[in-house]
Amino acid sequence: MPRAAATVLSLATAWRLLQGARQGDGRPIMVLPGLVNSDRSTFVLRRYLASLGYRVEGWGLGRNFGTRTVGPEAELLFERVHGLATDCGEPVTLIGISLGGILARLVAHRLADDVREVITIASPYAGDPRATNVWRVYELVSGEKLDSDDVRARQQEIAAPLPVPTTAIWSRSDGLVNGLACHAPAEPGLNTVEIPGSHMGVQLRPRVMRTVADLLAAGQRQS
Repeated sequence: MPRAAATVLSLATAWRLLQGARQGDGRPIMVLPGLVNSDRSTFVLRRYLASLGYRVEGWGLGRNFGTRTVGPEAELLFERVHGLATDCGEPVTLIGISLGGILARLVAHRLADDVREVITIASPYAGDPRATNVWRVYELVSGEKLDSDDVRARQQEIAAPLPVPTTAIWSRSDGLVNGLACHAPAEPGLNTVEIPGSHMGVQLRPRVMRTVADLLAAGQRQS
C-alpha cells in the first residue's frame, strides 16, 4: 500500500493547486465507485468538484458488486441517473472509477438522452475481462461468469462507441488492470488522457482530479 499512501500525501500538499481550476457551471454530476467500493471512496473527488460549483452526487447504491448491486440489467442505476436528470432538467455527467466507469458506459448506451458525457478512470472496458488481477474477485462478488453469454453480450455493448462525448483516463503503470484495456484507440470521438500511476486510490491523485476538473471546464455551456 505504499503507493496508495503516497497518493494521499500528494493530495494533501496539492489541494491549493487543485483550487486553481475553473469554476463549474452547476451541471449535475454522478460519480460511480469501483469494484466493492462505495460512495465513501469517491468522497474527496466529489467534494472537490462540488467546491468548484458543480452539483455532485454519489451513486447511492452501496458497494459496487456489479449487477448484484444494480439489479437485473442495471435498472436501479438507470432509475438513479434518470431521476437526477429529470430533477435537474438537463443530462448528467457520469464519472466512473474502474468498474464504475464500465457501468457508466452501459448507462450512456441505454439512456443517451439522460447522459451529457462520460469520463472513465482506470476502467478496463475495451479488452479481455481477464486482463486484470481482480477478475476472479469480480466473479465471486457479482455472481457472474465472464464467459457467460449474457456477460459477453453486455461487454460488447459497453465497448461499443458511445453516443455521447467520452474521455478515458488511463495508465500504463496501473498495476491492477491492463491500462491498454482502459481505452479503445479506434473508438470514434473518444478522448484519451494517460496519467502514470497506480490503480489504488486513482481518484485521489491530484493530477487525475485536476484533469477531471479541466475536462468539465472545457465542456461548459456558453453563457
